[in-house]
Amino acid sequence: MTDELCFLPASELRTRIARKEVSPVEITRAVLARAELLQPELNCFITLCADEAMAEAREAERAVMAGEPLGLLHGIPYTVKDLVNTMGVRTTFGAVPYKDNVPDHDAVAVARLRAAGAILIGKTTTPEFGTKCLTDSPLFGRTRNAWSAARSSGGSSGGAAVAVASGIAPLAIATDGGGSTRIPAACNGLVGLKQSNGVIPHSQVQDAFGNQTYVTPMTRTVADTSLMMQAMSGEDASDPWSIGFRSGNFVEGSAPTGDLRGRRISFCLAPTGRSVAAEVVAAFKVALARLEALGAELEEMPADGYEIEPIWRAINHTAWRARFEKLAADHADELSETFLKQLALATKVSGVDYQQAMFDRTALFRRIQALLQKIDILAMPTITRTALPIDQDLFGTIEIDGQVFSDVRQNWFPWTMPFNMTGHPAISLPCGFSADGLPIAIQLVGRFRGDVELLRVSALFEASQDILGQWPGLAGG
Repeated sequence: MTDELCFLPASELRTRIARKEVSPVEITRAVLARAELLQPELNCFITLCADEAMAEAREAERAVMAGEPLGLLHGIPYTVKDLVNTMGVRTTFGAVPYKDNVPDHDAVAVARLRAAGAILIGKTTTPEFGTKCLTDSPLFGRTRNAWSAARSSGGSSGGAAVAVASGIAPLAIATDGGGSTRIPAACNGLVGLKQSNGVIPHSQVQDAFGNQTYVTPMTRTVADTSLMMQAMSGEDASDPWSIGFRSGNFVEGSAPTGDLRGRRISFCLAPTGRSVAAEVVAAFKVALARLEALGAELEEMPADGYEIEPIWRAINHTAWRARFEKLAADHADELSETFLKQLALATKVSGVDYQQAMFDRTALFRRIQALLQKIDILAMPTITRTALPIDQDLFGTIEIDGQVFSDVRQNWFPWTMPFNMTGHPAISLPCGFSADGLPIAIQLVGRFRGDVELLRVSALFEASQDILGQWPGLAGG
């Protein structure tokens, strides 16, 4: 029963808790025990909150037994990425200089999960300040993929993904600034959504107006993502993009009802000049066939004009330099070489270069908007090959089917960065496995603020394949 509890989706746990078939205490005890068991193997937590979580679980159980009204996520465990503020719980940003930092308030997304009755069990690992697609840092070392100790978890929300995939908690708060939710979701066989800009308020971002980073849900199922969206979405005064957004019914609206007849899907395997592993190509073709079988009309999308990484880098690295230049000067010996190299790259970006990148971002937004006025959904592989080796260097080479390429970002995840910049919702969904048992994923992109419909399409796709219930063979599993 303990292992079953650890892998049940939040949607099922919610029903069982309400029916008094299972206790929040029983669930929380089970996932904490699994965290203690697997942490030495996976290294996906920077902080565990066992005592606090058990106290909250006992109070949640008392409320159930007393017949009190229950929140949307009452008694359900969740984790929070170590970039997102949690009141009274150590939040280090994956950086040695912040190893003892304890926030005095919750980020809006965390406060909303707490208000919904969810139980925080710990903070998950991230590279320093979430600045790369791999999850390791001088503070905690490397986080291993849930499916293979020889592979990276992806990043920067690698700890969040591994905790969910390995049965430690069904729900995770992650973040995504260039693919940081969707990349580790793809590497670990999960559902990873980067919602439309403003749908979930980002109360920590310093440049709220130019923002292209997101606080996101990470789950095992589309239904669980919808539950998190229901709890976390809605306007907040801290985020100008959120003002005026009225949260609809994500749970009912994204149920896998109907079909895809009348829906047009435009697909593209890779931007011009990018390679894709043969196993990813095969899985992507099968996924497209499933969408077509659901009634969707498919057409191929032009592959040119998506050389996005230089634009993304000019904006992101400049923001990082503004945020961290003094920190790097004061604490260079405590920060990784990779982090410092990325800050150094920003010194080559002038104010004019930065503004041109913002102009290019606007042009990209208008291009995608024009496309999505005629098309309902875009489809492409989330990443071009399965999870990278555990010792991968961001500034090293990447191999795809024996070919070696010099740039990790442009060659591994060319399709995630564009939609951070445009603000359109993009979701990574598992769609198969490689010959060596590693997950493969498809990315679907919806219309701006069309998050509910994107989740409905995703739920239909999820239901069309037999992947749910296939999880890593870990200790205690």
